[in-house]
Amino acid sequence: MSSLREFEERARERLGRVHYDYFAGGAGDEVTLRANESAFGRLALVPRVLRGAAKVRLDVTLLGCRASMPVLVAPTAFHRLADPEGERATARAAAAAETIMIVSMASTVAVEEVAAAAPEAVLWFQLYVQPDLAFTERVVRRAEDAGCRALVVTVDSPARGRREREVRHGFDDLPEGLCCENLRDEDGGVRPIVMSPGVSWEHLDLIREFTALPIVLKGVLHPEDARLAVERGVAALIVSNHGGRQLDAVPATADLLPEIVAAVGGAVPVLLDGGVRRGTDVLKALALGAGAVAIGRPVIWGLAADGERGAGRVLETLRAETEHALVLCGCASPDDLGPDMVRRTGAADVVGPAW
Repeated sequence: MSSLREFEERARERLGRVHYDYFAGGAGDEVTLRANESAFGRLALVPRVLRGAAKVRLDVTLLGCRASMPVLVAPTAFHRLADPEGERATARAAAAAETIMIVSMASTVAVEEVAAAAPEAVLWFQLYVQPDLAFTERVVRRAEDAGCRALVVTVDSPARGRREREVRHGFDDLPEGLCCENLRDEDGGVRPIVMSPGVSWEHLDLIREFTALPIVLKGVLHPEDARLAVERGVAALIVSNHGGRQLDAVPATADLLPEIVAAVGGAVPVLLDGGVRRGTDVLKALALGAGAVAIGRPVIWGLAADGERGAGRVLETLRAETEHALVLCGCASPDDLGPDMVRRTGAADVVGPAW
């Protein structure tokens, strides 16, 4: 398979309609889901020439963590729906690629087991703040004890998005034998993730009191929220609309990225997820100010297509495309990219097959 889209096609065949639609679907009319990808199609790269960039490097350092390329594994739930090894396989693929994996709070493998499966992996942990703060603290302690090096607090989910593909299939629970292992209580029972509209900036302050891990906010779309986050001492931001799975009709992350970058003024790293499917997409995001991108669905497609090897091939495919595009843009590293190398166009935004 030579592109991420081919992995998706293979995954669609192997997953079956219900589970494919769970991973692929978005909220409402899926306007935002489509916009994330098509926004990259409206951006054009303007390469430089005769720069003498003979040696190309892709590595970046984020919050003291080195990644061999500016592509991270975004937090996605339920990897064992795609492969029996689930998040263990994903962690091993991320470790082999020498990049950062953000372990989902809704992982079907406990964070301790994910870490044990890939001791060399650099892991961050995604957190949904729960109304029960004592339970939230216990989850954070587990992530710390497992060796996670940052806490990625997802803030775009005061309620669960309404995904009509899931409604049509009646998909509202995991198959027997699978559960969200990070939500096990002290008595062994498994709690549901609670999406709470009451979560506020004050909760962020409380989390900081019981962890020394750097806090990354995922789901920031408004410049004023970005400024408030910096004032509150957040270590990094991820511009994300949850892959179009929460509020539909939200703009594409690639369209909002420049405003967030301007709002923080270089005070903290800004990352992006949503719609990245090519190495050229990675370059466009970096040129607009992102320190790195994170990919979610493509890793799931690789996992479903061929387990750990498939997830690894997805990461290596994107690495090869990113390096090739960097060379063609006359750049020796991501540091050489800038907003002067991107133009907005009115090009048609049809992207990929219409399955």
